[in-house]
Amino acid sequence: MSDFWEAYVLVFDAQRHRCVGKETGETAHVERWFNTLRQRLARLTRKTLAFSKSKTYLEWVTALFIHDYNRKCIS
Repeated sequence: MSDFWEAYVLVFDAQRHRCVGKETGETAHVERWFNTLRQRLARLTRKTLAFSKSKTYLEWVTALFIHDYNRKCIS
């Protein structure tokens, strides 16, 4: 689920994607997750000194963060 931003139509599979308004609260968990990523991984924010020069390194750091985050949630 997402809001009605036009770019989502190009990215998400039309059969699995459903647009809902923000007032429904259906997108709150996704927005909260993206906020957590921005808060904990400085390289995902704009105008920061902590940036990745390589896409591969950015993918590794993000995957490591998600693994560690999920490990802490389960414990």
